[in-house]
Amino acid sequence: MEILGMASDDSAKNEKPTKLITFLGKGGSGKTTSAIFAAQHYAMAGLKTCLVIHSQDPTAEYLLNCKIGTSLIICNDNLSAVRLETTKMLLEPLNKLKQADARLNMTQGVLEGVFGEELGVLPGMDSIFSSLALERLVGFFENVVQQNSKKEKFDIIIYDGMSTEETIRMIGATSKARLYLKYLRNFAEKTDLGRLASPSLLRLAEEAMTLSGRNPNLNGKMSSEIWDLLDQVLERGSTIFAEPKRFGCYIVVDRNSPMSMASALRYWGCIIQAGAQVSGAFALAKPNSSGEVGETIEDFSPLPSAFVPHISVGAHLDWDKIMQDSHSESARNLLTVTAHKASIPPVIFDPTNKIVTLLMPGFDKSEIKLYQFRGGSELLVEAGDQRRVIRLPSQLQGKVGGAKFTDRSLVITMR
Repeated sequence: MEILGMASDDSAKNEKPTKLITFLGKGGSGKTTSAIFAAQHYAMAGLKTCLVIHSQDPTAEYLLNCKIGTSLIICNDNLSAVRLETTKMLLEPLNKLKQADARLNMTQGVLEGVFGEELGVLPGMDSIFSSLALERLVGFFENVVQQNSKKEKFDIIIYDGMSTEETIRMIGATSKARLYLKYLRNFAEKTDLGRLASPSLLRLAEEAMTLSGRNPNLNGKMSSEIWDLLDQVLERGSTIFAEPKRFGCYIVVDRNSPMSMASALRYWGCIIQAGAQVSGAFALAKPNSSGEVGETIEDFSPLPSAFVPHISVGAHLDWDKIMQDSHSESARNLLTVTAHKASIPPVIFDPTNKIVTLLMPGFDKSEIKLYQFRGGSELLVEAGDQRRVIRLPSQLQGKVGGAKFTDRSLVITMR
């Protein structure tokens, strides 16, 4: 229903898009500290910034010296913060469905007997509801018609998620959903059960969206035009994660922990598999250190890298002083320079030599599987619990002749 509403809304083409930024790494590496540092950087640069936290970790409250709840709160100039709680987010869509059902009487009052306050959070719900909350803030689907026309518009959204794995799943969800949509369409159009259930489900969805202030104008039936529109919306959402002006993703590592370094390299590869790119790498500087200024994190070359200054959790922090720290300059430069700079290309096509080069950091050749479907026009790459489809240009279409792993890249020869 949410995607249907997004597909039917008008777009504001001339409005500057909101950018989403997230930080990934092994637990304890400094993701939350880096996210708060970035939020302060962008806010002090004059950009309207919102820090979105989806955990019960109180670190942000200590570092920002403000209580963060489930409603937006202003922490300081240009910086707002909110904490996502799935138990709270469950209530709104359920209430909208109840209102729609009360008009249509589809469940004969059964839905009215469901109390959202009794419902707990099931596995997978956190990612789904946080994705919907981020979409409302960021507008990945260019959705600008909301029930509250005075919704605050942000330049930057900093997302500090529950875990790196779940955030990577969210990044790849839109592109993966297109295949599910394809099979769902076949079920709805080519089976008796689908043709029977689709009109009723669509009526309920349309009524709920109307009550939410949207104008879906779906004419009470599912059609090929609506399926096509849904596919276009998902395609547009998935391509945004490859645009540095719309999405930024940074790896955070603890240089004193070999496991943190190895995990970060692996996450780099997983992010590429999810359809996004890594903008750079961060590490927390040691307390009272001065020798790291200008150094790079060698294991992540050629990714740009920088050090976030050590920030103590305790008394009220002087963020003006922190931002003037010698370490802060390189970190702030990295956050600024990569805002409009393309990252290392994850795929390189060489039609002359019939070669496809895939950047696959964190993996070795034994972990990567290649499949081909649809007459050799695509490559399906499986690695890191992720599957990625690569559409080949006409000059490279055919069967895989061989593959070798070198310099963090899989070099595939086509024939």
